[in-house]
Amino acid sequence: MTQAQSAEPMVRFDKVTKSYGPLTVLDKLDLEVAEGEKVAIIGASGSGKTTVLRMLMTLEPIDAGCIWVDGEPLTHMRKGEKLVPADRRYLRSIRGKIGMVFQHFNLFPHMTALKNCMEAPVTVLGLTRSEAEERARELLAMVGLGDKVDHYPAQLSGGQKQRVAIARALAMRPKVMLFDEVTSALDPELVGEVLGVIRHIGDAHDLTMLLVTHQMAFAREFADRVCFFDNGRIEEQGDPAEILTNPQNERTRQFLSAVLEAAS
Repeated sequence: MTQAQSAEPMVRFDKVTKSYGPLTVLDKLDLEVAEGEKVAIIGASGSGKTTVLRMLMTLEPIDAGCIWVDGEPLTHMRKGEKLVPADRRYLRSIRGKIGMVFQHFNLFPHMTALKNCMEAPVTVLGLTRSEAEERARELLAMVGLGDKVDHYPAQLSGGQKQRVAIARALAMRPKVMLFDEVTSALDPELVGEVLGVIRHIGDAHDLTMLLVTHQMAFAREFADRVCFFDNGRIEEQGDPAEILTNPQNERTRQFLSAVLEAAS
């Protein structure tokens, strides 16, 4: 691999803009995330944080700019020398490199934990049912749910559901993992178990991770970089300890002060 190739970011937003009517949610966003980097995205509600993740999952179209994943355009595809808007088939192929864990689990209620983790590898990746089952059992054991494989979501706690959702995303063998406020719907005593699983994944796998979170202590400990979003832009970013204890931007200081006050 050449130095130029190895320097290619795993994720790159290039002047990406997104608006809903008169409201600009992302304003010519530039963001690069290196391979294996863990980035925590913080900011007030409506600052554009979750939109970044939803665009990477192609759940939201962009209005302008381009997103790149693993050296390939996500929102566009090459046609000769030009980039043209991506078609559905191309989007599906690139999106296969990305896994997302949502705030509200999004598990199939009529499927067991095991079947939830098997479904996409069989239907999307073409694994045999025995291959998918072996992978699903391994991942459920890794997130501490080896004894819950035959349980349905209604039989699981919120923390257990979220751990199944993490195992399900990992079953697709993504290169990029997205976590969208994955602890915000959980009771406080369940937050630690889910963060522990994310911590373990970060240690055990060389995944690129983007986490939208209000868990500042976890962001400081886990992330390589923190990005503070405000009004669709990154107002400040850098080393987690530096950003979270000594922010230079007044808006960052106001936000962190409000978060600490709410937590006390």
